Amino acid sequence: MLQPFAPIALSVCLAPALSLPATANAADAPAAQASQIAQAAEGLRPTLVALRRDFHQHPELANAEARTARVVAEHLRALGLDEVRTNVAGHGVIALLRGGLPGPVVAVRAEMDALPILETNHVPYCSLVPGVMHACGHDAHTAIALGMAEVLSQIRSRLPGTVKFLFQPAEENAPSEDADGAVRMIRAGALDNPRPQALFALHVSPELDAGTIGYHAGPAQAAIDVVAVTIRGKAPPGPAPQLGVDTIVVAAECLSALQTIRSRRTDPFDPALLTIGSIHGGDLPFDTPGEVKLQGSIRTFSDATRESVLRSVRETLAGITSAYGATYDLQDHPITTVMVNNPQLVAQSLPSLRRAVGSARVVEIPQRMGGEDFSYYGRIVPAFLFRLGSGNQAQGITAPVHTAGFDIDEDCLVVGVKAMATVVADFLRTAPGDIGGPPNTLTPDHK
Repeated sequence: MLQPFAPIALSVCLAPALSLPATANAADAPAAQASQIAQAAEGLRPTLVALRRDFHQHPELANAEARTARVVAEHLRALGLDEVRTNVAGHGVIALLRGGLPGPVVAVRAEMDALPILETNHVPYCSLVPGVMHACGHDAHTAIALGMAEVLSQIRSRLPGTVKFLFQPAEENAPSEDADGAVRMIRAGALDNPRPQALFALHVSPELDAGTIGYHAGPAQAAIDVVAVTIRGKAPPGPAPQLGVDTIVVAAECLSALQTIRSRRTDPFDPALLTIGSIHGGDLPFDTPGEVKLQGSIRTFSDATRESVLRSVRETLAGITSAYGATYDLQDHPITTVMVNNPQLVAQSLPSLRRAVGSARVVEIPQRMGGEDFSYYGRIVPAFLFRLGSGNQAQGITAPVHTAGFDIDEDCLVVGVKAMATVVADFLRTAPGDIGGPPNTLTPDHK
């Protein structure tokens, strides 16, 4: 059972605004600003840890993030942000921090929801909600975004432009639900009034050591579709199979043939993955059922490949079921679209990341087959999600996300604040008039 909401006893930094050294010139300003941000972030270490642990102990599932949203809104108001909106697309929170100088608008996204997983970690901050835990690091993402808001509020008088904070619910939505949190935030106007010129996010990654930043320009994470197939035949009596259509045999043929779509019908240099993870049909060992259900997923890195694979799935199912005298029904549930990190935005941000954490700790990483609903924002405005190293092999912090033993090295919280605050502050100071690559639109499935 969730604990009743009470204000967290955390200190909101009321230190004087940070200022650059009087001797700083234009060439020195980025490095001096990064140093000041790093100093402020380090000073927030106890607050960041306390925030993250509070969120971790009180996880809330998608579309139930009421307590988390209240804590976020209270903290933002205490920082004196210019505008704090709540109940956006459910429990979403949007806040604006207007700088003291004219300039562009940049946005930052952080997710707030947890997963239906029973935590197995034996730590003082273990989840207090049975069967629910922050197994994807959204507790860290939310704490980092709040810390970043605090750091930037200290330099707001010399900050050109506006920072828009998007605290998003329901990133972990189930396929059967109407739409995920990003799509509903967009529908609710999260990218309007004002429209950001660029959007940033980070995601913890236990495969990278804490202190490391990983990036990939261009298509970085896969589009995911969940497919549900029903194969219908005619259940014959057990001793006379010739009197019916054996859906078990048809399903087995379909399963084997579907695997050839990746191996024989798609470009071997074009990443794609088709997995059938669930088959259900029949209850008795003597008779065959009238229908069999298969469920699976498709992961692709371009709209063209996605459409090609889906078309091949339909053609394969149609051919095999027709040959056996069966029929099929296919339901496709798009989960995410391809997450594209805008190449120009990535290139512009890399010097900032290197200033924040050191050049040796900013590394290029491969594409990931995991999906990310941040992809939908990138169809409207240029976007960049980088990976925040959160693992520590020496401490045994290596469990993957979405597992019961997932945890983070909390040193990554300070690193995340330094990296994101530096990227955003530098963008506001040097933003180009136009970032390359026309934004796409949402897929028809999600409009």
